Amino acid sequence: MNNSIFSQVEIHSCPELMEFIQQVGFLPLLDSGIPGFSAEDVVDEDCRYVVFDDGWDWPLWKWKGPIVQEGNCVYGKFFAGKAGFISREWWPDFCNYHRSQEKRLEAGSIEDTILLTLQEHGSMITRELRAACGFTGPKMRSRFDSYVTRLQMACRIVTEDFVYPLDKHGHEYGWGWSLLTTPELLLGRDASQCERTPQQSFERMASHFRTLLPDATDTQIAKLLH
Repeated sequence: MNNSIFSQVEIHSCPELMEFIQQVGFLPLLDSGIPGFSAEDVVDEDCRYVVFDDGWDWPLWKWKGPIVQEGNCVYGKFFAGKAGFISREWWPDFCNYHRSQEKRLEAGSIEDTILLTLQEHGSMITRELRAACGFTGPKMRSRFDSYVTRLQMACRIVTEDFVYPLDKHGHEYGWGWSLLTTPELLLGRDASQCERTPQQSFERMASHFRTLLPDATDTQIAKLLH
């Protein structure tokens, strides 16, 4: 990606990353399959994952919550099942295209039950939603997560924030849990509306990606957008 904007930046702080997301519109958190195209690739080495004798630190990981709470982008597993950010400017087109590609949710289906349960509660951490939908048996976690990922890819579920458990001293620890909600509840119904046809939205996004990633192939771009 020597000719792309991603080779020309080095992010040192959460506000800088927020600004960059608005600039590029789309940004996977970790490896996207396209060299250089991720938040992990554009942040300074000091912001990446590091292990110490008594624990670990990962500033980039901790920035996810403040970025989502700031409200100018949406976060979820949008890029071929991998997590990342989409700015509010580009969300209507992404949502428009992806919802046109999903199979219609059948009443009473597992996906429909998950979505209705989430809508009823407003927002839930993943494990609470899993329990509320009856996925409590052995090996149910991965099966449930696959349904939630499909609903995120279809732009039906997004991440509202991240919740961390507290130790006995009141300090947050661990990797945290995704607090899930729907884009309509998080952003309002109008934020997901688009006047273009799904195909027009796809072509608009693909053109934008070709500008952002001049060395990427059409196959690589299509994989991220599908």
